[in-house]
Amino acid sequence: MKTLCLLSGMALCLNVNAAIVSKTVSHTMADKQFESTLVYDDSQQQLPAVLMVPNWMGPTSGSLDKAKKIAAMGYAVMMADVYGTDVRPANADEAGKAAGALRSDRALLRGRTKAALAAMKANLPQNADPSKVAAIGFCFGGGAVLELARGGEPLAAVVSFHGNLDTPNPADANNIQAPILVLHGAVDPYVPPEQVAAFEKEMNDAKVDWQLIAYGGAVHSFTNPQANAVGKANYHPKAAARSFRAMDSLFKEVFN
Repeated sequence: MKTLCLLSGMALCLNVNAAIVSKTVSHTMADKQFESTLVYDDSQQQLPAVLMVPNWMGPTSGSLDKAKKIAAMGYAVMMADVYGTDVRPANADEAGKAAGALRSDRALLRGRTKAALAAMKANLPQNADPSKVAAIGFCFGGGAVLELARGGEPLAAVVSFHGNLDTPNPADANNIQAPILVLHGAVDPYVPPEQVAAFEKEMNDAKVDWQLIAYGGAVHSFTNPQANAVGKANYHPKAAARSFRAMDSLFKEVFN
């Protein structure tokens, strides 16, 4: 069987005969319509399922490309819409407003993310294993899946890529049932050392099974090839590749 190795960002070796299938998943919550995209390799069997909450821009072609690359690693991945079909930010200002509205109401954020998770579970293909479910997120999405974990959702693992770590109710960490992996840019100006320290205390106080990997020289959005705000939000290919390997290593452990 021939393989193709991709060295840009994620260093994946893919089966060239693999066919990544895309499926639109629609659901409603409080009369609001949401539209996510489920992607998976239909040539593989018993795929673990991964909910992926994208960054503050919401469902975009760039986030879908990322979901497809993760799917090629052997997962059924759903790029989740937690904004609703009527909210598709066109720029940073609009994204800030959309993300801010949810971050200011953590109960709503958890509810939206949980609803997307339920929609994914209800629409998994036959070659996915519904008993193996994890959640990951990027930037805003990283904070979203951490809130999902704090809400007590039973998941195999939760992974945050350069996400916000703060929460208004640190004691909610006592509800966490899943192993937590935080992949963090060591010089991320949006997630300063004080926030990291508070998160570590939160996890330790609740006796959570957690890890935090800090990548030297990496700032915010280090997995995003389009991020080019030097010193603030910038793509870091080496950190990106390492972070996806760390995610895959944890998933191999928890999914056995």
